[in-house]
Amino acid sequence: MQTKQTINEGLKRAYLITITAGEIASKIEAEIKKVAPQVKMPGFRPGKVPANLVKKMHGEQLHAQTLNDTIRESVDGLLKDEELRPAMQPAISLGEDYEEGKDAEVTVELEVLPVVEAPSTDGLKLEKLIVPVTDEQIEEAITGIAGQNKSYKDAAKTKKAADGNQLIIDFLGKLDGEPFEGGAAEDAALVIGSGTFIPGFEEQLVGAKTGDEKTINVTFPADYQAEHLAGKEATFDITVKAVKVETDTKIDDEFAKNLGLDSIEKLQEIMKAQLEQQTAGLTRTQMKRSLLDQLAAGHDFDVPSTMVDAEFEQIWAQLQQEATKEEDPEAALKQIEDEKDDYRGIAERRVRLGLLLSEIGQANSVEVSQQEMSMLVQQASQQYREEDRERFMQYIQQDPMAAAQLRAPLYEDKVVDFLFDKADVTEREVTVEELQAAIEADEEAEAEKVKAAPKKKAAAKKAPAKKPAPKKATAKTDAKPAAKKPAAKKPAAKKPAEKKAAAKPAAAKKAPAKKPAAKKPAAKKPAAKKAD
Repeated sequence: MQTKQTINEGLKRAYLITITAGEIASKIEAEIKKVAPQVKMPGFRPGKVPANLVKKMHGEQLHAQTLNDTIRESVDGLLKDEELRPAMQPAISLGEDYEEGKDAEVTVELEVLPVVEAPSTDGLKLEKLIVPVTDEQIEEAITGIAGQNKSYKDAAKTKKAADGNQLIIDFLGKLDGEPFEGGAAEDAALVIGSGTFIPGFEEQLVGAKTGDEKTINVTFPADYQAEHLAGKEATFDITVKAVKVETDTKIDDEFAKNLGLDSIEKLQEIMKAQLEQQTAGLTRTQMKRSLLDQLAAGHDFDVPSTMVDAEFEQIWAQLQQEATKEEDPEAALKQIEDEKDDYRGIAERRVRLGLLLSEIGQANSVEVSQQEMSMLVQQASQQYREEDRERFMQYIQQDPMAAAQLRAPLYEDKVVDFLFDKADVTEREVTVEELQAAIEADEEAEAEKVKAAPKKKAAAKKAPAKKPAPKKATAKTDAKPAAKKPAAKKPAAKKPAEKKAAAKPAAAKKAPAKKPAAKKPAAKKPAAKKAD
């Protein structure tokens, strides 16, 4: 085997690998000797089939397999010998004029990661904007819970039911005068105006009193979950057993105990923690944006165009999808088209920051543990049908690139947390509005930086990098709306089984790249957080 470098321009590399016909033939012969004892053929004892007959029967298949294995081994050897750090999967192609018995000429094209010195983590200064939770907010949240857990008391027997009243009823549904399965219930609770029963049911009970008996006519929705009822006209014989009116819910220890808690103080603690959590994400967004801006300000180096292309395509696909949902899709699409260069600048910034974070993580021994990785794989597998999950997990174990893509967002978060711990952080209390305004101001300022950034000149030639590949991370904090990465193709989602008709006529609910021969599900990254 011979290897010749054909391109060394900036981060681009290309090689021509020549695998001699003799080398391929030798490996095929070795493979034939290996499988011959297992071949069965009429007229020959097991394991005694001549090698020439084995070759005649299985030669084409053995040649293809051996050639593929040899090319893979050659490329792996090239990356190791040249100490190359591929930015993306190398492009590998076999010469079009290749045929059995000839030398195989294999072209390998790739971009390498740039050599980036890990930036110093000293001197980082961050301001943490905190939104304090007030007693009034806690009280408002608990009042909202009380509103979702209403209680009712019996009204006078002469009370006519109105919107908001609760009725306790027995009902019997019929199709063409005959009761149907699932159409009867006793002591069913119905709140008029809640919309929990099929259209037209609740409205016909307005004005009913305790003890009333009446028959109502309804039509089941066309998309009703029980197919034998969908679109059908039906009658319901109803007995009103009670009319109840809403009572004021007293927010006290007894109310908390009804929710499964020990006391109202415990409920207040939980609500405070939940309210703090709601703004914690915004606070992290603001801090991370400031952190990455400081890192980006002091570093400007060439990044692999293949990584930028991949990042841009993902951003662009998301933007186009969002544009189609606007009131004027054509105008929205034109607007993002006008800003296309800006979005490419964002993609380049993301890649550069990702490489910086990767170097910082490596230099400071930040790692994703095996347990954390196992949890990531398990979570990612849930997007597939049950019968495909095991295959997906095997694919991640066998494909280092897929595993790295899955690991990257978590790795980035861990590096960011490491930098938060190293930074000199001052805290300042603000309102939610002030926090959101600070984030928007940072976005606008960064947008101007991206627009003002000079266009890159062609990179000068330089030698291949000579250090082991780092864990790659792509920073997701930018001036423009961060786009989630579209998923790679996966097995079709399995529709949930349709629910059986309920005991009461409740409102209808609606049910929710070419690959090689050895198919495996494509890895899907976890959605990247926006500027967190």
